[in-house]
Order: sequence, then C-alpha cells, then structure tokens
Amino acid sequence: MTSVDIRKVDGSSSGSVELPAAMFAIEPNVAVMHQVVTAQLAGARAGTQSTKTRAEVRGGGAKPWKQKGTGRARQGSSRSPQWTGGGVALGPKPRSYSQRTPKKMIQLALRSALSDRAAMERVVVIESWGFTAPRTKDAVAALKALGVDGKVLVVLAYGDEVARKSFRNLPEVHVLLAGELNAYDVLCSDWVVFTSDTLPTGPAAAPAAETTNAAAPVAMPADDGGEAK
Repeated sequence: MTSVDIRKVDGSSSGSVELPAAMFAIEPNVAVMHQVVTAQLAGARAGTQSTKTRAEVRGGGAKPWKQKGTGRARQGSSRSPQWTGGGVALGPKPRSYSQRTPKKMIQLALRSALSDRAAMERVVVIESWGFTAPRTKDAVAALKALGVDGKVLVVLAYGDEVARKSFRNLPEVHVLLAGELNAYDVLCSDWVVFTSDTLPTGPAAAPAAETTNAAAPVAMPADDGGEAK
C-alpha cells in the first residue's frame, strides 16, 4: 500500500493513511479507461439535432415543369434535396447516443484512473475542510497551503454545503460528491483531493452467504424415483 499524509487546511500534517492497493495501486488499463470515457461523453450528448426530409418540407407538391420539351433536366418536386429549400438527404434525426457499459468496466476504469494519479503522487487527503462560512478566499488559501495547482478535483461528503459553496466559484476546481466519482473527472484533473470521510476504501467484498454457498454446496432432495437432482 501507498502511504500519504493526512493534511490540515493550513498544510500541516496530522498523521498518515494507507491508500487501498485495490483502488490506488493497480496497473492502469488504458483500453478500459478509453472505452468508459468515450461512453460517458457519448451519454452526455443531447441527441436532439433534427433535419427535415423532402416529405417534411413545406411545398413541392406540383411538378416544377413538364417532363419533356423544356431542355432542362426532369424534376418531380421543388423540394428534392438538390433544390434550394429542399429536404435534407440522410440528415440527422433525434436519437440516443448512450452506450451500455458493464459495471465492472466502470469500476475498473475508476480504479485505473485513481492508480494513475496515485503513481504520479497527485492524491491529497485532508482531515476536513472546516470552513465556518462559505468563502472563496478561504478555499483559495487552503489549496495554496496544500500545494496543489492546475485543475483540481475536490471530492466532498454529502451535506458539506459550506465547502461546496466555497469552491464553486473557482474555475480550475471541480467539486464532486463521493458517490459521483468517475474516471473521466479524475483523468481531467491534475490533483484529486479527498477528505478522510470520502477516501475510497476499496471494492465491496462478496456477501458472506455467497461465500458459504460456494464453499459447501447444498445437496438437492431426491425425487420420487430415488435419484438426486
């Protein structure tokens, strides 16, 4: 495990904590991170773009000129795609760009992104922000004392409104709740700042009942013929 200092708002150390190896010390899977980030960006698209086909454009019901004898190319409608004001051929229609991504891939991408930042020593753990009132000046001073610069991802606990309001006006700081942590925002940030309450502890362990069943299978009752199922 990798050990990091638990910092205070003034930048001093108040102890140390071990980063879980399952979350911060794995070999980053670049292919999985790419696929998960691509799916996340695709899901963020509105998909509301729309164009009208020749059947939806107003007008064009009458044949522009007779079929023969004019010397011009034959035309059946003034709303064909080649006409100005005509319909669009093969244009976009409203659709969903969302992609189905397995949960295990999403979790692996997040662990890979956190491991990459931990390997670069860009993970900071703070004891608590301790702001008494929302104040951007206090947030700027805290980040300066911690020695973080560039794009910073601040992971807050649910209900920490004072800290959220203190950071929200800083354009280089992105604030997330612990339950919203994702690979894309981690990879977009130079630093990831956790509190002691929001530091990930690792993947959830398997339930004890499932472990017991796997170790000792339960025999099925026999049927009327005397043979076990």
